[in-house]
Amino acid sequence: MSATNEKTNEFLPGILPPRTDRRLSRSSGRIASLRTGLVVLAVFASTCLWVAPYGIGPYHTHQEVNADFCPQVSELIPKSNGALWKTLGDTYETDAFKMRAVDWLAGAVRIPTESYDQMGPVGTDPRWEKFGVFHDYLLKAFPLVHASLEVTKVNTYGLIYVWKGTSSSLKPLLLAAHQDVVPVEDTTIGQWQYPPFSGYFDGERVWGRGSQDDKSGLIGIMSTIESMLENKFQPTRTVVLASGFDEETSGLHGAQMLAPVLLEMFGENGYAMLVDEGSGYGEQFGRVIATPGISEKGYLDVMINIASPGGHSSLPPLHTSIGILADMLVNIERNPFEVHLERGSPTYKIAQCLIHTPDLPASLRRDIIHAEHNELALRRAEQELFKNPMFKNLVGTTQAIDLIHGGVKVNALPEQAWAVVNHRISTSSSVTATKRRDTELLISLASQFNLSYTAFGARITDADVPAFGTLTLSEAYTHGLEPAPVSPTEHDAVPYRLLSGTIRAAYNSHRGLSNDDSLIISPGIMSGNTDTRYYWKLTEHIFRYGHTDGATGGSIISGVHTVNEAIKISNFVEMIRFFTTLILNVDESEMP
Repeated sequence: MSATNEKTNEFLPGILPPRTDRRLSRSSGRIASLRTGLVVLAVFASTCLWVAPYGIGPYHTHQEVNADFCPQVSELIPKSNGALWKTLGDTYETDAFKMRAVDWLAGAVRIPTESYDQMGPVGTDPRWEKFGVFHDYLLKAFPLVHASLEVTKVNTYGLIYVWKGTSSSLKPLLLAAHQDVVPVEDTTIGQWQYPPFSGYFDGERVWGRGSQDDKSGLIGIMSTIESMLENKFQPTRTVVLASGFDEETSGLHGAQMLAPVLLEMFGENGYAMLVDEGSGYGEQFGRVIATPGISEKGYLDVMINIASPGGHSSLPPLHTSIGILADMLVNIERNPFEVHLERGSPTYKIAQCLIHTPDLPASLRRDIIHAEHNELALRRAEQELFKNPMFKNLVGTTQAIDLIHGGVKVNALPEQAWAVVNHRISTSSSVTATKRRDTELLISLASQFNLSYTAFGARITDADVPAFGTLTLSEAYTHGLEPAPVSPTEHDAVPYRLLSGTIRAAYNSHRGLSNDDSLIISPGIMSGNTDTRYYWKLTEHIFRYGHTDGATGGSIISGVHTVNEAIKISNFVEMIRFFTTLILNVDESEMP
């Protein structure tokens, strides 16, 4: 998962509450304070921590709570394809298949498909050539996939696999995963427990860059299709796999090029649903919650540039360009965006799903339930939830001053100073609203320092009035990205319900469970951006979900985007089980 210009920590490790004595909690009926708790975040199940003076109140299973709050569906087990689903499920439980899965994933990890910021075009930058080696590996590892599916290469290394169904009238299922990984810093290699591109298997985990993000997704899909082909499965509904090769650096050469080809293949809104990488599942407030992302926050980099007269530093003005810029940056940080939890938003739906958890404080549960029709209850819930800064950041538009530059010599007055502010835009806002707020925030300082002010191409101050210098706001590096459309999750949203039932079925079958209380499915949201940013025209049912255990236990060493990235082989096999269940369920669904 990537930022728009550079990779950031979209995937955050789970933060779990310390273990408490449940016997004491149950006997007293109250605790002095709730030390920690997890709020559903959809950045690889990103989680939250806060302190709250609530006692633990009565808990009811989700069947006993108002069905309008985070409605749940039963596990969805394939029917007409039930025999194949059981056969494959039995196969996946064998040691032989687990070792095969190890070989598939480890072999992919051993090829260092790193993508870097500002790489040159394919064909001119030799760093792209390693993807050719990776394609050779895929061809060797998955012979039936390449013999049975139509393969289209876009911009040399972008891949589209089409598994044609017997019914051309049905919209295809679109699966997405990327081939590239974030680079490994040379200075960190010694910190890895096993070499970063070794694909080492220690008997429990496969280690190496990409073992989680996102070769587990790509190889999981291809392993699924290979296994289904070995069992002579022929889909009724076409299945399409799209794989970019620079998702970690915004997808400009990969997914951006794949999108028009995919659009030409099946048309606008021509796909039944899309599942790409995203959040997973983990325990929160005493209950396992899976969080398929139904939207992504927007993105905007704003450059603030100050220009003023130069000269010798022995004859300085009252304020240099660097000093003026510093004042403006302080003003920005003193004025964060106003944030409110809005009914109907993805983050509001996240909060509603928390009422199904047993350890949610009773007062907070009541406020969330009443918030639908009571403004005071909504604000109380908001106040409590926002004690967790991570959840608050997920709700609102954020600002982070990430880059700054000014001056060239110690005895020369700086003629220019600039900084870049990164914004992740709330799903309730827009690029235009974010620009407007930044523009208005600096008007008084532009006047105070007598600067001619231009913001995003528009003149703010009078051009004829003499000025000491200039203040210019502009988009840095690339155009802003609007928040993604929100995928439907209502009672009649068949794709979301199908995905929810599939998640439950895969989770249950992997553990030998057969009940609908095993976990909660909650809409999630991505704070970062995936390749789906280019696929909005393909379907309105876009989900970012990786069936991975992102939080349970708090000690999983995933190392996503840092040292010691690894995945449990049992988790990877469960991902294969998920993709199998998804393909079979979609194949026999009543979706158009």
